[in-house]
Amino acid sequence: MAYRGVSYGIIGVGMMGREHLINLYHLKSEGVAVVAIADPHLPSQQQALNLAHSFNWPVQVFSGHKELLDSGLCDVLVVSTPNMTHCEILMDIISHPKPHHVLVEKPLCTTVADCRKVVDAAKSRPDVLVQVGLEYRYMPPVAKLIDIVKGGTLGQVKMVAIREHRFPFLVKVNNWNRFNCNTGGTLVEKCCHFFDLIRLFAGANPVRVMASGAIDVNHKDETYDGKVPDIIDNAYVIIEFENGSRGMLDLCMFAEGSKNEQEISVVGDVGKGEAFVPESIVRWGSRAEGRNGVKTLKAEDGCIKYDGLHHGSSYLEHLHFLSAIRVEGTQAPAVGLQDGLVSVAIGVAAQLSIEKGVFVTIEEVME
Repeated sequence: MAYRGVSYGIIGVGMMGREHLINLYHLKSEGVAVVAIADPHLPSQQQALNLAHSFNWPVQVFSGHKELLDSGLCDVLVVSTPNMTHCEILMDIISHPKPHHVLVEKPLCTTVADCRKVVDAAKSRPDVLVQVGLEYRYMPPVAKLIDIVKGGTLGQVKMVAIREHRFPFLVKVNNWNRFNCNTGGTLVEKCCHFFDLIRLFAGANPVRVMASGAIDVNHKDETYDGKVPDIIDNAYVIIEFENGSRGMLDLCMFAEGSKNEQEISVVGDVGKGEAFVPESIVRWGSRAEGRNGVKTLKAEDGCIKYDGLHHGSSYLEHLHFLSAIRVEGTQAPAVGLQDGLVSVAIGVAAQLSIEKGVFVTIEEVME
């Protein structure tokens, strides 16, 4: 089947921007082409340009997003700039006379106020689709567990627990990700992924959050312009939902000695399901059948043409967003602005809870 060509521009071509470039190359057969990039950082520009040339894609290079917008070259934009720049860039895209569909990397913005500003602005642009890059939903074992939960196999979900035990934050351009003022804080920057999943599994909106966390191991011997990083490297977060279910995140960023980076458990009143990444194993069973009735599945998705940094989820994210774009407004993005807003709100509440040592309500941070 021949598809109408779709021209992409990537705003921010650091590590994640280049990862998006590679994923989009693997969608070339779907009529996708990256035609422009924008980034003020010359080394990132050059690395992305070299990559594009290796794909035989002649791309135009801009130093800023406004010049790219005004060029009129693109149908779709990927925003993969540092977190603290998302709001300004998204507002410029939404207010631009030419409509551009947008895939914005997580988090949507670093504050609830900025997220709400973007959500409100987007209401006046029904011709612009915005998807938030919470792509963990697409990881094959996670997607399989989502299907199991939605199918009712586990009954009414009561508890969701996610453990992420992993390596420290990577080095980014100018070390922007070492400070809360740039990232929104670890529980916004990194953990919005998991708060999105917990909310999805719980099937309800969050009510209040309690968290405990600290900087115990990582980045303590680093200084940048005389400042020591203030991003936490471990935390426990508890979330209570409107329907009475509860979620918990166990985060440790000095746990390289782990077989799996993510372990997810969803328990309902009928059964329990688990997913393990990167093993890509899913297990589920019922209370009635007990341990001997537990089923195990190796989760795979034959649609994935490129695994990349996130086990094929970025590829599937782009594939699904492209599908939404092509049906011209009859299909909403799978992960919309409200999802992005709530995932940030939970993270902000968790950061505030650590600071104050008390439960923080979502209503409080939404105000």
